[in-house]
Amino acid sequence: MNPANSLVAPLAKRLEGKVALITGGASGIGEATARLFARHGAKVIVADVQDDLGHSLCKDINGAEEIVSFIHCDVTKESDVQNAVDSAISKHGKLDIMFNNAGIPGNMDTRILASDNDDFKNVLDVNLFGAFLGAKHAARVMIPAKKGSILFTSSAASVISGEIPYAYTASKHAVVGLANNLCVELGQYGIRVNCISICGGNTLVEEGNGDDGEEEGGGGGRRGGEFERGGVGARRYS
Repeated sequence: MNPANSLVAPLAKRLEGKVALITGGASGIGEATARLFARHGAKVIVADVQDDLGHSLCKDINGAEEIVSFIHCDVTKESDVQNAVDSAISKHGKLDIMFNNAGIPGNMDTRILASDNDDFKNVLDVNLFGAFLGAKHAARVMIPAKKGSILFTSSAASVISGEIPYAYTASKHAVVGLANNLCVELGQYGIRVNCISICGGNTLVEEGNGDDGEEEGGGGGRRGGEFERGGVGARRYS
């Protein structure tokens, strides 16, 4: 046997039999993660507001077997998040991995006096409240099972300061705090919680924000482009 093959083989399908739900999974980091999880044998539910992209992703990944499915989900609406989690249970009988990835950058102007109040609230609604709802409903089904993994996409903006939009920075700091608190509560149930703080990448953002930056994927906000960062999360669920 080739020694290289003997090392690779045990890792080839490390998510075999697992069920994962990814918010903002139709584009950007979420899309890359969905593809990676599927390659590792997981059944994946992509939850996003970008219906066309979501269905296209499923068609691209799926062959004779339905590995990836799509559900419309605006993470700022609790009924949508609850429905996405319930759909995973109905379809696959369980939920092993909840990846709260949906996020938007908001107004990219980094000056406090240029910050718009409505934009600030919108960014926190998607990036923070959406993550909270995802964790809440994941915990609802994981606590009785006494196992599971909850992931969050945070940002390098949670550990560095300056030249970053205020709304985005505040939302990502808060996501880290949310994850830390969940660790303390949910550990007793065998549920692992991790937060992945990613640095900037080359993502296309619509609605006039031509800047390069982190883009988790749609979940009630703007559409993101290609961002092959899914591998970062691949080491946080097992």
